[in-house]
Amino acid sequence: MTTPLDHIRNFSIVAHIDHGKSTLADRLIQTTGGLEAREMKEQVLDSMDIERERGITIKAQTVRLNYKAQNGEDYVLNLIDTPGHVDFAYEVSRSMAAVEGSLLVVDASQGVEAQTLANVYHALDANHEIVPVLNKVDLPAADIPRVKQQIEDVIGLDASEALEISAKSGIGIDTVLEAIVHRLPAPKGDIKAPLKALLVDSWYDTYLGVVVLIRVIDGTIRKGQRIRMMATRAVYELDRVGVFTPKMVEMADLGPGEIGFFTAAIKQVADTNVGDTITDDKKPTDKALTGFRPAQPVVFCGLFPVDASDFEELREAMAKLRLNDASFSFEMETSAALGFGFRCGFLGLLHLEIIQERLSREFNLDLIATAPSVIYQIEQTNGETLLLHNPADMPEVTKIKEIREPWIKATILTPDEYLGGILKLCQDRRGIQRNMTYVGNRAMVEYDLPLNEVVFDFYDRLKSISAGYASFDYTLNDYREGDLVKLSILVNSEPVDALGMLVHRQAAESRGRQMCEKLKELIPPHLFVIPIQAAIGGKIIARETIRALRKDVTAKCYGGDATRKRKLLEAQKRGKKKMRQFGSVEIPQEAFIAALKMGDDK
Repeated sequence: MTTPLDHIRNFSIVAHIDHGKSTLADRLIQTTGGLEAREMKEQVLDSMDIERERGITIKAQTVRLNYKAQNGEDYVLNLIDTPGHVDFAYEVSRSMAAVEGSLLVVDASQGVEAQTLANVYHALDANHEIVPVLNKVDLPAADIPRVKQQIEDVIGLDASEALEISAKSGIGIDTVLEAIVHRLPAPKGDIKAPLKALLVDSWYDTYLGVVVLIRVIDGTIRKGQRIRMMATRAVYELDRVGVFTPKMVEMADLGPGEIGFFTAAIKQVADTNVGDTITDDKKPTDKALTGFRPAQPVVFCGLFPVDASDFEELREAMAKLRLNDASFSFEMETSAALGFGFRCGFLGLLHLEIIQERLSREFNLDLIATAPSVIYQIEQTNGETLLLHNPADMPEVTKIKEIREPWIKATILTPDEYLGGILKLCQDRRGIQRNMTYVGNRAMVEYDLPLNEVVFDFYDRLKSISAGYASFDYTLNDYREGDLVKLSILVNSEPVDALGMLVHRQAAESRGRQMCEKLKELIPPHLFVIPIQAAIGGKIIARETIRALRKDVTAKCYGGDATRKRKLLEAQKRGKKKMRQFGSVEIPQEAFIAALKMGDDK
């Protein structure tokens, strides 16, 4: 039995990190009886351990709630809880395409933050009706009039009827449910038209195969039906159709406006394109839905197993993670220093950190990560344009006409007492200021910044300068020509490709000197002198020397003839000279990791 359209409400919760999206979702589930009291736990929709520990949402999750409104009518509410972090913005944009309205949650003590803005713009792009909700109103620091004014000034939404709630203590949850029913629009759709459904997400389940999350636009989808994916032209027969309450509940069919899932013996998540249109195989719809852009990796780094024998395990682990995260890409690469590994693409540094943590946690792998780098465009003298993911693959300087690097448009919101330090940080990172406006005692700064200056430690530095109060959001802008050079690190005259990087010419010398000093501390002394050098092409720009260990070869000589001692010392000297020619330097694992983190000391 399909629910009538005017009794369905589809909505998402959008907010900055830590403003209380997942807690509000918990309260809505609890109030509508989606789970019994004994099944409730904190952040019920955050299923991964990492999500629960870090208190962040990584995957957008959906849940169907049954609500009896105060007018006595029964409604079906489909809620999508979205991530707040900039790295997972693609999760937000595709969730927006599946629903008609949004609850904009703003912390009544913190006010509007950078991610609040970014996520509201996603919602406005999808033509959503937006209901502002002020959360944490029971905190002593809550300043409701100021935050309402901020919402009107910064976002331009009327906040006079903003709901005042506390998701943690349950204040005002009933008013939220009533507002969803009365202030958000019902979905549109035609039950008699051919099936047309949007593929919102998909993930791999060990027992069921690929589970596909869909939003039905027109027609109905039922168990046993043969469906066709319009982008991949693949045809499947449906095994089961159902909804999340948040537990999986099977249904006979799903009608227009409903959000649910199906399984159909699909082997790999790669076979399901997010944003694809699903239709009936015999009676297909004429026109596919517009869908949305696939997620583009922005940051690349190499991941290598510490123990070379773990390579196959690493390959399997990555393939398993790829099953549930289509935005993570990898390909094999080899390195003279680190052996066999993979070049991986990520949406940002948090995404990189989380994938790394999941690999070490869920699969017990010890990994070395090389320096993160971005994609550069290299125009060669023969007219070809090359995309460079790994600095080690850079062509000879004589073949390069120009190197272009990606730039981002960054929005930073900060209390004005930290503004000076933040402007200096952006200036030091080659930033170009575009705009600065004030909202109360908070400044909103817009900067153009090169992405490779941001991927190292920009976010950490920003947080430490602003005592954690500044918030940061960015979008990729374009590629611009830059005066970039390849910085190579040589240990005992051998280049260490894992430490090579592309840097701006002005920063090359200081970066090279820092790297050499750091490695001098980290590499233990050997029996011979080890030179550590930073070079651009054939020119050495920085050098440090690790002195040789002195072994007392004359220890067994008790007095006697001095020539015997001299003979032993001469032999040692010859041995060290020979060793220096052929000796290989053991660079410990910690040295790699610490040298790659060296940006933190600036």
